[in-house]
Amino acid sequence: MTEDKYHIDIEIDKLTNSIENTISGDSFPTEVDRIEQSDYKNVTKAKGWLFNWRAEAKLKNREVYKLTIIGNRHVIQGLVSLSDYTDHFYLHLIESAPFNFGKNKLYIGVPGNLFAFACKCSWDKGYQGFISFTAKTRLIDHYERSLGATHVGGHKMIIFPDAALKLIRKYFNV
Repeated sequence: MTEDKYHIDIEIDKLTNSIENTISGDSFPTEVDRIEQSDYKNVTKAKGWLFNWRAEAKLKNREVYKLTIIGNRHVIQGLVSLSDYTDHFYLHLIESAPFNFGKNKLYIGVPGNLFAFACKCSWDKGYQGFISFTAKTRLIDHYERSLGATHVGGHKMIIFPDAALKLIRKYFNV
């Protein structure tokens, strides 16, 4: 298995109940599903995405998931790559859609939503919500504050059950 360890470099703009439109303030319920083959044509570097998601999905033991607004499954708001390590989920890569980052982003709440999804996957598998990821140095404190993640050395971060449950409850009706 290829063990590429990306350093997660996404800011948690706001923890919302779903995602919020930055112009109207309206909240839109979301769903997360596995990315479909037909989606890859819309998530390319030429269309402003930073990572090669098609290549990411081909890596062994990884699953790529897309965040969409309910009723609009063809407009991807963000993507996440996860691995099931049999006692927790590892978050390899996360990215908001090009129209959802920067100062003119259309929706806020995408990164928090995807982290909550990773915690929910872990919870649903009986791992108590444990997830881990590798963070950029400059964002370690940010993830501790915004997600309740714990820095365990080097760049490694873990979201433990209490923090995971807070995220899950924020984004999912459980």
